[in-house]
Amino acid sequence: MMKVVADENRNVYENFEVEKDIYYFKVGKTGLVSFHGRNYNIKKNITTEQLNSYISSGRFIKVSGTCYVNKEKVLSFSDGLICFDHNISESKQVHVSKWRLQGIKQQLSANKKVAM
Repeated sequence: MMKVVADENRNVYENFEVEKDIYYFKVGKTGLVSFHGRNYNIKKNITTEQLNSYISSGRFIKVSGTCYVNKEKVLSFSDGLICFDHNISESKQVHVSKWRLQGIKQQLSANKKVAM
């Protein structure tokens, strides 16, 4: 019985949809990408082609050298932070430099209403 439960949990993490489920992701060394969603953080090795596909899809905005946010999941901005959840949790926020923040706000305001 324990094996079935473990397999079910593993499948949830393996079968997430990046464009639908992820708030943001950070690119690490040699194809290791850390995906951050509502209730989880997952590190996965992906190919350069997969990474380029996510980046070129238009769903993600580059906010730093290695971090991309899902523009559909951004709820608000607060003092240099992009927030993805109504609960103020550090794991659901991304720090953004002031000089990038204005450009990000313009990109997001073209798509939906975000609390600025």
